[in-house]
Amino acid sequence: MTKEAILNFSLSKAEPIWLQDSRLAAFNSIKHLDLPEINRVKFHRWNLGDGTLSEDQAMANVPDFTALGDNPKLVQVGTQTVFEQLPTHLIDQGVIFTDFYAALEEIPDIIEKYFCKARGAKEDKLAAYHMAYFNSAAVLYVPDNVEIDEPIEALFYQDKASAVPFNKHVLIIAGRNSRVNYLERFETIGEGDAKATANIGVELIALDGSQVKYSAIDRLGDNVTTYISRRARHGKDASVDWALGVMNEGNVIADFDSDLYGDGSHANLKVVAASSGRQVQGVDTRVTNYGCNSIGHILQHGVILERATLTFNGIGHIVHGAKGADAQQESRVLMLSDKARSDANPILLIDENDVTAGHAASIGQVDPEDMYYLMSRGLDKDTAERLVIRGFLGAVITEIPVKEVHDEMIDVLDKKLENR
Repeated sequence: MTKEAILNFSLSKAEPIWLQDSRLAAFNSIKHLDLPEINRVKFHRWNLGDGTLSEDQAMANVPDFTALGDNPKLVQVGTQTVFEQLPTHLIDQGVIFTDFYAALEEIPDIIEKYFCKARGAKEDKLAAYHMAYFNSAAVLYVPDNVEIDEPIEALFYQDKASAVPFNKHVLIIAGRNSRVNYLERFETIGEGDAKATANIGVELIALDGSQVKYSAIDRLGDNVTTYISRRARHGKDASVDWALGVMNEGNVIADFDSDLYGDGSHANLKVVAASSGRQVQGVDTRVTNYGCNSIGHILQHGVILERATLTFNGIGHIVHGAKGADAQQESRVLMLSDKARSDANPILLIDENDVTAGHAASIGQVDPEDMYYLMSRGLDKDTAERLVIRGFLGAVITEIPVKEVHDEMIDVLDKKLENR
């Protein structure tokens, strides 16, 4: 696609000049940048974008709205926003939860200030590609001192009948001393056989003193080849609790990062992943401690079935000057087939004294003694194996703050086991 085509798309959306310039600058930098470094994952030949910038004109598959609750909610199918629900009491407090272009009309200065501030548009080739070619987006803005008790839910559906690239940007801004519980889903729905690519970028700006609980389940189909980046930028004493379920069917690179710039900031990342069939999933989780007395913990558990591949990279980096910082990580993988492939790579980078850090990693198969014990109690092999898996992942799933998310993760795992 030419620069003129990107400019025409931007003009058709009436994007502000700063955003047009950012798109064009990113486009010019793509050819000069390298792909992100994801250790031990061979994704360099994957099709992660062919230079197409288009929109969904019609939807072959539409979700069932009768099942939606009454909590704050935003639903997008492809590039189209199909449902918004925000209670009056939150609107009166200044909360914004809508599609990107509507938010640009309501809070243009705030979006300009924070857009691409968690993850730079020229950080690597895929970041630049995302900036140039994102075709839909959403914004959640919680003003200073606003505390939201009910969960805020975003549902982003990819239509299986659509070949339009799923290049979505999500910008979340948690104001100073605010509190929010956010639940996000990326999911393929409907019937069809169209092949698609996805380049998804989620930015979370956690300003001073904010508290964010961020839960997500990724369930994109085997028709989608995906790169997804989630990145948080923490202010002073800001905390983000991540609970992420990587349950896709296609090939996926997932890059999860927390940058602890503020003193006393806190990131707690819990990741559950399951790979099946012949899919390849690489999960790269990083916490970088910049602030003094900042805390970054990573807990990753994964299950691999059949001939699939799953790689966990856990990276804790304490930079010079981050005195009193703490970086801990644990990555464990359970293999249910001797044809599966896995890596669990703990990496600690320590550039400061007077800090604490630790890591653990393991890869193994189901313990025969556990299976024997359960089967000796009258359980069949499939049920026994399912209980062992639930027990293995339970250390992570039980830490997730939203019960509906635990139940959905368990349900997805059960379906993967049944479909072997």
